[in-house]
Parts: sequence; C-alpha cells; structure tokens
Amino acid sequence: MSPLEEAGGRPVAVATRRPDALHEVTTAGLHGLVTHGEVSGQVRPTVEGQNSRGAVEPLLGLVCLQSDGDPGRPLYLSLGHLHLWILQMRPKVMWHLLRRYMASRLHSLRLGGYLFSGSQAPQLSPALMRALGQKCPNLKRLCLHVADLSMVPITSLPRTLTTLELHSCEISMTWLLKGQDPTVLPLLECIVLDRVPAFRDEHLQGLTRFRALRSLVLGGTYRVTETGLDASLQELSYLQRLEVLGCTLSADSTLLAISRHLRDVRKIRLTVRGLSAPGLSVLEGMPALENLCLLGPLITPEMPSPAEIIASCLTMPRLRVLELQGLGWEGQEAERMLCKGLPHCLVIVRACPKESMDWWM
Repeated sequence: MSPLEEAGGRPVAVATRRPDALHEVTTAGLHGLVTHGEVSGQVRPTVEGQNSRGAVEPLLGLVCLQSDGDPGRPLYLSLGHLHLWILQMRPKVMWHLLRRYMASRLHSLRLGGYLFSGSQAPQLSPALMRALGQKCPNLKRLCLHVADLSMVPITSLPRTLTTLELHSCEISMTWLLKGQDPTVLPLLECIVLDRVPAFRDEHLQGLTRFRALRSLVLGGTYRVTETGLDASLQELSYLQRLEVLGCTLSADSTLLAISRHLRDVRKIRLTVRGLSAPGLSVLEGMPALENLCLLGPLITPEMPSPAEIIASCLTMPRLRVLELQGLGWEGQEAERMLCKGLPHCLVIVRACPKESMDWWM
C-alpha cells in the first residue's frame, strides 16, 4: 500500500481475479460472493473463491471486506461497521450491489475505475455518486483509484463524507474552484490527492471552501507552485495535518509557508528534497507541532546533520514523534545521536517501505 494511504480497517476477506478478466463478472457471481461474505452474519468470509461451505464461488474483481476489530480476533465479518473495497468493476454490477446490499452499515468504500482502458471503457457517473449518497447515509470515507472524474462534478459526491481520497485519478479544470457552492461536502475533514496530474494552484485555492478540513495530503501534485501553496495555506490556517510528498516544491519553501500560516499544525510529513538547516529552523518554536516526518531519498548535500535536527527539534515545545525515512541513517551513528539528543521524543529511523506495484494498492 502506498505511504499516502492509511487503511480504514483490517482486511479480513479478499477475492481476486486477473485484471484482464474483470469484465466477465456477473451479478450472479456478485450475489454468491456478497451473500457468503457480507450478509450471512458470522460466516467465515470468502477467500480465494471458496466459501465457508467449501463451495467455489465466482470471483469478483478485487473485493475486500474490512473489520475494525482487534488484530488477534478470528477472521469473521461483523455487520456492525462495514468497509468495502470494489476495484475495477463494471458500473452495472456496482448498481446491483448498491441496490441490493449497500445501506446504513457502509462507512467506508474504495472504488477503482478504468482511466487507462480507453475511451470506450465504463466510467463512474454522477448518478452513481448521487445514489451512493442517498442509499448509504453513514458513508464517511470514499477512496477512488485510477478513475476518470472529469465528468463527475464534486457536487455529486455524498455530502456525508469526512474523508475523500483520490489516487491516480483525472479531474477537470472546474472540479475544485474557489467561489463554487460552499455547501458542498460540509463535513469534509481530510482530503488526499495522490498522483492527480491535473491538480494545480487553482484547485488548491478551491479547498478553502471546506471549513471543516483539518488534514491535507499532496502527493506528486507537480503543478502546484510555491506561490500557490503559500497563498492557499494563508486561507487554510486551520489545518492540523499537512503532507507534501514527491512534489516539485522544495522542502524549504514548504516549511516557510507552514511556519507563516499554519501555527496550529500538529503533524507535518514532507519529502526532504531541497531541505537545509536554515529551512528546518523556521519550525523552531512551532507551538502545536507534535509529529514531524522527513522522507528521503537523501539526494542533496544541504540536508541538515543530526546535530542540526536535534537543535531545531529541541525548540519545538510539544514535539513527541520524529520520524526519518529513507535517509540511510538506520543503525548508524546518526540514529544513536538523535535518540540520545531527543529523549522526550519517540525517534523512528527506518528505510522507506517497499511500495506495491499492484495497480489496486
């Protein structure tokens, strides 16, 4: 799973099928999978096409039912709090699932589209998004992957969402613009924009309509400029978490904008491209910062030394977690210096996790 994604629960049932065979899914196969995996109460979920009765079921794209229970509990699905992953499914199958099975139990939904499958491929529609909002009044989290949203206005998304994630999606120029309907997504607290190539300064300015927004993740949004980020953060001063990962922005300019406008920020994650000791020093005295994460790879000689990182962190009164990923310092003298110099912090020094190359992750 990408570092930009945080799973909303523990996966307890997965059914997979070759991507090139996903078009063969039928509603009959869907009924078999969902019946044995979702709506039959405490029944062992379908895994690799075999249900609890030993019968082989037709497999459906990638479907993952998740439970928020303890990691040690048996792999059984509870109906109390349901999460569902549906990746690269034909819309007519999705409509069937929506009509037959989705209701107030659904809290989290992950959908995949056909962005790279050509102009004739089925696409998500505004009608489907509106129906999702009507049928699932408790839907809080919506994650969209490789989907073409250029014809799906943001106004069609369920109003109940508190978290919206876009991963490798395409949006139109008018999808997020300042001055549009301020009542759209009134409860939105977190938005993740991961490899959304069309996202630019104008879209970033449009985020200021979301007054409940507290968490913003920008990953690979290479069209966002330093000027645009600074201007937008001035109006997003209520953010408590900001992540800027794999963008063309320098770390120094990002930290300068944060220090100017986000005095209440509690968590910062950013790639260290263009980070220097003077750049890091602008965070000194940040009153609310609790968690600072710096991600490699380490490619610039201006990177602050462990001693300079310690000096800056000691001026942050509420800092409790310092995480350094992919800098090559794990097990080295640098890690020992940081742990010794910041005894009041949890210091985490590790390599970057290996990213999955699977399109559905």
